[in-house]
Amino acid sequence: MPGGVVANTSEKLQELKAVLAEVTDLNRAALLLEWDQETYMPRGGVESRAEQLSTLLRLAHVRFTSDEVGRLLGELEDELGGRSFDSDEASLVRVTRRDYDQARKLPPDLVAEVARAGPTARPVWERARHDENFGLFAPYLEKNVELNRRIADAIGYQDRPYDALLDRTEPGMTTDQLEAIFAELKMAIVPLVADIARHADTVDDKVLYRAFDPDLQISYALEVVKRLGYDIERGRQDLSTHPFETSIGPGDVRITTRVSRDFFNECFFGLVHEAGHAMYNQGIAHEIDRTPLWDGASPGVHESQSRLWENLVGRGLPFWRHFYPSLTAVFPEPLRGVDAESFYRAVNRAYPSFIRVEADEVTYNMHILLRFELENELLEGTLKVKDLPEAWNARFKSYLGLNVPNDREGALQDIHWSYVSFGIFPGYTIGNLIGAQLMEKMRVDIPDLDAQVEKGQFAPVLGWLRKSVHRHGRKFTPNELMERATGKPLTAAPWISYVQRKYGALYGLEAARR
Repeated sequence: MPGGVVANTSEKLQELKAVLAEVTDLNRAALLLEWDQETYMPRGGVESRAEQLSTLLRLAHVRFTSDEVGRLLGELEDELGGRSFDSDEASLVRVTRRDYDQARKLPPDLVAEVARAGPTARPVWERARHDENFGLFAPYLEKNVELNRRIADAIGYQDRPYDALLDRTEPGMTTDQLEAIFAELKMAIVPLVADIARHADTVDDKVLYRAFDPDLQISYALEVVKRLGYDIERGRQDLSTHPFETSIGPGDVRITTRVSRDFFNECFFGLVHEAGHAMYNQGIAHEIDRTPLWDGASPGVHESQSRLWENLVGRGLPFWRHFYPSLTAVFPEPLRGVDAESFYRAVNRAYPSFIRVEADEVTYNMHILLRFELENELLEGTLKVKDLPEAWNARFKSYLGLNVPNDREGALQDIHWSYVSFGIFPGYTIGNLIGAQLMEKMRVDIPDLDAQVEKGQFAPVLGWLRKSVHRHGRKFTPNELMERATGKPLTAAPWISYVQRKYGALYGLEAARR
């Protein structure tokens, strides 16, 4: 009898996996179409692409939310009750149930409408951004705000509509919890920014704005990310308006960047950032491929990987002690007379700036706070879309002390609002905090970490992340993952300590206080 139960359970698991594999394939086909739209699709393909994506994502939604999936989940939940929480089987049923219950609340027509909205609004956003004209994009953003509201209403919430959207992106996180995190960060960041401003001349970053050949920038950055662990045989690199990573499957994880002749950071750190995302997906266990488990635990956890490599490794002095000789060999003229430590200081200069993706570690979270607050206000109706640029500019002045010169550098700078994606931005700050907490534990486990990095040995870093984060995919919620990896829940303390220590040393703040 027990053998028959095992066989029956195994058959049901295979049935469920077969359906989930079909759903995964449909979603990945949609991702491939989205990648093409961002890289090579001709402008005239917008309308057709919107319909193609709408069809694919509606079919995936209908297949996933079928009664068949619900029946299999119910039967397997009863039969797998004794399996270990960590097992692939129990995790698959648990995570699929969470996704299924949430997806069942969304009507297929709404899913199709959301799928059409992004590809339709995306080229208008690009044109509006180029023309510095928010008015062109406003009607499309109004539509996307309405769709975000409809999603929140369909999912349901107890206190704030944003909670419903957060639960989709950062399971277990609430708006109130985020507000408390941002309040703690603000208390630490504001005085640190003020201290740095008083010693601004301590760090000079003019070297970053010299002429760097674009083709050489791309080829050099790609060689670096391959050294870090990005497997180019299972990926590719292209250019796009907004850098991104997309995973079509374990053997096809793609990254993009953008390049400026007279600003080094844009291409280099953009590619390191996206490679951090890519290495996460390249490290997920193959056994859970073509299931809902094959992805990052959340956007915030995903962002922790990109920002850990970009900032905690890539903006560290050991990193540049290793790579700077090869960088000067590629760019001898622009780097003439600049040593490794001066270059390290340059790439870490902290100052308020307009563009989120180019912001330094200290001020970056203030960019996210602004977006988080504005999304909440748009969703709750206390802010109208037509008033968004004015609200953005006023908040920016209050938080970062700058007068926003135009819509391109203000409310139109991010691609996110051209899609129906409210609730994504907080993941960037969550990622900063997770990354710092992971690095704190990594340093305990690898005491000579800096020495390894200085020698160009990145395998210990990647290996630790593979074991602690990557291989698990979505088996655990962000907090469950953090408990397993670091022994404690998410906290802002390691990140605050890290920036205070690093930037205190860079700007001589401790000496100044004495």
